Amino acid sequence: MRPHHKLPRSASTPHDSTAGPSPATSLVGHSREMTVVRIPLRSAKHHFGVSLARGTRPYNEDAYQAGVIEIPAFAKRAPISLTRSQRGTFDGSGTSADGASGDPQVFYFGVFDGHGGSECSAYLREQLHEYIECSAKKFDFQSTLKKKTTKSDPDRAANDSPKASSSSVLKDEAIAKPSGKSIASADGISASTDNSHQGLRPDAPVLYEAIGSKAVDLEKDLITRWKNTIGGYFRRFKPMFFSPSGGGRGYPPGYDVAHQARHSSSSRDLTDDVVGIETVATHAFLQADFDFVTAQVEEEEDPVHAEKALNEHEVLGEPHKPSAADRKKKFKGGSTCSVAMISTPTPTPFWHPASPSTLLTCHVGDTRILLCSTATGAAIPLTTNHHPSSPGEGNRLRRYAATFVTDSFGEERMSGLANTRAFGDKQSKRLGVSAEAEIRRVELGPAEYSFLVLVSDGVSGTLNDQEIVDIVKEAKNPDEGAKDVVSFATEVSREGDNATCLVVRLGGWERREEGGGGAMGTREVREWRRQEATDPRSRMT
Repeated sequence: MRPHHKLPRSASTPHDSTAGPSPATSLVGHSREMTVVRIPLRSAKHHFGVSLARGTRPYNEDAYQAGVIEIPAFAKRAPISLTRSQRGTFDGSGTSADGASGDPQVFYFGVFDGHGGSECSAYLREQLHEYIECSAKKFDFQSTLKKKTTKSDPDRAANDSPKASSSSVLKDEAIAKPSGKSIASADGISASTDNSHQGLRPDAPVLYEAIGSKAVDLEKDLITRWKNTIGGYFRRFKPMFFSPSGGGRGYPPGYDVAHQARHSSSSRDLTDDVVGIETVATHAFLQADFDFVTAQVEEEEDPVHAEKALNEHEVLGEPHKPSAADRKKKFKGGSTCSVAMISTPTPTPFWHPASPSTLLTCHVGDTRILLCSTATGAAIPLTTNHHPSSPGEGNRLRRYAATFVTDSFGEERMSGLANTRAFGDKQSKRLGVSAEAEIRRVELGPAEYSFLVLVSDGVSGTLNDQEIVDIVKEAKNPDEGAKDVVSFATEVSREGDNATCLVVRLGGWERREEGGGGAMGTREVREWRRQEATDPRSRMT
């Protein structure tokens, strides 16, 4: 059967099997002789699509990113029943390449909505994934697919950490397709799928207590720098997934990691709960925001720059037009952000109908992430808008004497800002505008969801969640779906804000029209909205 994509031979890269079988590949046998062809993600319209429009704004402040990041897998281990077929063999269908850590690739998708300029959104597009990778290395984040407790000493356990790289490893060449098949015996399935605690080291609690102590030190150091540099709200700042908050890494208050390690009878209790991906993501978001805000403050307070003439950087003949360097120093805007990371327990990619996977969403601001249920066709929101009108955000900020006002449109704002969480916005940091991510983990069953959608507020502010999902359902592929969503949102919008939509295919894509009557639920409403938008008389009211 021929592949769906017509690729030049120069774009293909053979899979490197010289490194030997990894714990992830051993789930389907030790021998995996095949050739993997890497397909550039942004040109794989059947798996991924994105569209941007500036609307009626003079320029586009939105940005997006898509690719693969090099961090250990955080997916749940797949049961043996999913790694064996009925005949006890695996045909290698849809097998993807592994990352540098030996785990299946972790996919990364992000949408960034800038305000007050595009500097912050561009910064997140180019740097945020690197912060996630660096945080994973700092915290010694370990793969959930490896048996770390069978190591004989801490030095060998440290070898399971991701391999260091000198530059960013977010790759555009992210989708892998096989051009051959691999037959693996069922008897060759590795013991890495076994969740038993046999072979547990006697001193394992001491090792993982040390790892937890290092994580606490990193968390405390970052919070201390926020408190000393920014102050205000951050003097009592307690991130949800940090140990100094009393819970830490999703634990309930009062949970003692060391005590749990000493009295645990399961290796999973010791390894998977020391440092979670939620802690890594929280640290990465806060560190990226701290570096961005600190750089802006240092540029303004530069004593050498303060002594220079005010018109030093003016453009000759155009004194009213500041130079690029001057505009950078005066930047006071920020950006919202929504990031989705997908990890699979086996080499089978997440878009395969028989593949389970784990989705982690990290959200700041009013961009949105939606899932489409295959069974019901309903839109499932994974994020909430961080606005002053949100009860949770209002309670969080009123404790720190933040002032809320209601504008002429009836929208509640804080110090002129519509978002209570954002990157940048240094003038509002002391009031509580932070980049602490709202993190959610979703276990995706085989073909349980049809697709994933990430949109900026230029789309979600005009269309409701179900309308966005129904428009994608009618498209032939994710790329067409993203373009249709942005086109419709731009057509019916009265504000003309920047609009961005990113669509990712999941296992149930081929069945997207089955649940909930397909896309018929909102079709009449969308047709009426389109007619109203094109009617010139409706614009006069």
